[in-house]
Amino acid sequence: MVLRYKNLIIIGTSHIARQSYKEVRHLILTEMPGIIALELDKQRLAALMSKERPRPNLALIKHIGLKGYLFTLIGSYIQKKLGSKVGVLPGEEMKEAIRLAQKLQLRLALIDQDILVTMKEFSKTFTWKERFRFIADVFKGIFFKKKQLKKYGLENLDLSKVPSQATINKLIQDLKYRYPNIYKSLIVDRNRVMAKNLTGLMKHFPDKKILAIVGAGHEEAILKLVKTKYIKTSTT
Repeated sequence: MVLRYKNLIIIGTSHIARQSYKEVRHLILTEMPGIIALELDKQRLAALMSKERPRPNLALIKHIGLKGYLFTLIGSYIQKKLGSKVGVLPGEEMKEAIRLAQKLQLRLALIDQDILVTMKEFSKTFTWKERFRFIADVFKGIFFKKKQLKKYGLENLDLSKVPSQATINKLIQDLKYRYPNIYKSLIVDRNRVMAKNLTGLMKHFPDKKILAIVGAGHEEAILKLVKTKYIKTSTT
């Protein structure tokens, strides 16, 4: 989904969808934004562009907590497995945005919260109740895969495309209900940070078109926050 407000354009992407890669490339070349804002922080950018495989880091585990570290590993593994099915490396749309920004000499902005802050908060708030639910959901996903996919309307899911907005909204609402603390640390808190950073860019560069590339499901909430913050700061 592509949303617009003043000098800001936000596109929601799937990090393993070929559709997202094409849409990002098309938007950059047709809109020619002055700034490309990415749902990344410095560490995730370095990891995305690195050709080396990450190694276990005891200092990192101690800093963000074992739960946060394991969740990061599991998430990365799932993305790579799904990406291999469609022949797209996770984050390829972000890499293409970076390549085009360098080629066209466009400004890059990293708008996401520091991953260490996110994972530390995740480790701190991930409750035993949510852990047991997570194990149960993994079990259902393995042994009742068709039923679970049908529940979210994903029985005909095409990984090469971004899921419909209705499907994304349903998944987010289910996450909010079943995993409220994960929802807060991985979605709500990060949306606030990204909205704040985008509002700052809009204020500092009012004459530059800004293209923000974020994961599908973030864009509507971020734009709502941006509008609130923009109007609030404009009237004070």
